[in-house]
Amino acid sequence: MWINAIDHIQITSSPEVEKEMLFFYGKVLALTEIPKPEPLQANRGAWYLLGDIQLHVSLEKNPSNETSRRHICFKVPNLADFQQHLMAHGVEIIPDQQPIPGYNRFYLRDPGGNRIEIVELIPN
Repeated sequence: MWINAIDHIQITSSPEVEKEMLFFYGKVLALTEIPKPEPLQANRGAWYLLGDIQLHVSLEKNPSNETSRRHICFKVPNLADFQQHLMAHGVEIIPDQQPIPGYNRFYLRDPGGNRIEIVELIPN
């Protein structure tokens, strides 16, 4: 096997909503921010750690995220509790339009327009 893990995921945002993006990932989702390598620090944005996987928030002009179906999926132990947490922060919940067996889920968009799936596995 050539590939054995995901090292990082990069998402993008326009520079105009950088502050909102960093608040969303650092405070609302409570991901742990990690230092960026010295040569990349001038690029702004931020890097976060979730388990062994890094999430890189990068800035670009006109990212066109608002209509894309590409997404990150975060697994949570209690979907209803997490939904309440998000709604308390003003996050719009997008209901699941195509339920699949074994999962409860919903979607949302971060401040940069990136699509995020939130899933809870249904025990057998």
